[in-house]
Order: sequence, then structure tokens, then C-alpha cells
Amino acid sequence: MILVLVVLGLSYANTIRIYIGQQHELAVVEQQIRERSAKIAELEAELDRWNDPEFVKTQARERLGWVMPGETGFKVVADNGEPIAAGVVIEAENQKSDQEQGATWWGRLLGSIQTADAPARKVVNR
Repeated sequence: MILVLVVLGLSYANTIRIYIGQQHELAVVEQQIRERSAKIAELEAELDRWNDPEFVKTQARERLGWVMPGETGFKVVADNGEPIAAGVVIEAENQKSDQEQGATWWGRLLGSIQTADAPARKVVNR
């Protein structure tokens, strides 16, 4: 009788192990489906934005620098004739390298504070 119970227990244990493995695989696949459905919804929303003429006009103005008829477009250029992009960079007299500042975030923060405390005489636009 004990031998029969052991054989039944082993056969059920293997079945339960297979069942648990399949449940895990099912959960992983369902998660992948949710992630891909969210990505599809995001891409469809972006496609809908591109179907809006105002969004397309805005993108053409920002990315390509286009202007509407009757408007005057302009670009700011440096002394060398290169267009000046957005953002200003301040050079320091005693600017430290990343190794001198340290690899930690607080070392970089301290280095940027020291750089801001001792700016060079000129401001460089990039």
C-alpha cells in the first residue's frame, strides 16, 4: 500500500511541477502582451498626432526651421559664421576634470559649484 502511495505521489509531483512551470510561462507571456499592447497604443497615439495638420506645422517649424508665407525667419550666427545653438556654456578659470572632481555624484556637484564660483571672463555659446 505504501509503495502505491509513493508512486502516486511521485506522479502527481511531476504533474504539479509541470503545471507550475506552465503557469509561470503564461504569466510571462501575458506581461509581454500587456507591454506590447501599451507600445502599440503609444505608437497609434503618435500616428494620430502626425495626422493633425497643426502638429505637422509645429514640427516643421521646430525641426526644419520653416516659416509660413509672410513671416521672416532668422538665425543667430557667431563671428565665425556658424549658427549658434540653444544653450550657453560657462568656462571656468580653474575647471577640474571628472577624475579630479571624483566619480561620485557629490564630487561632480562640488566641482560644478566650484566652476560656477570662478567663471572665466568670457561666456561661450554653443
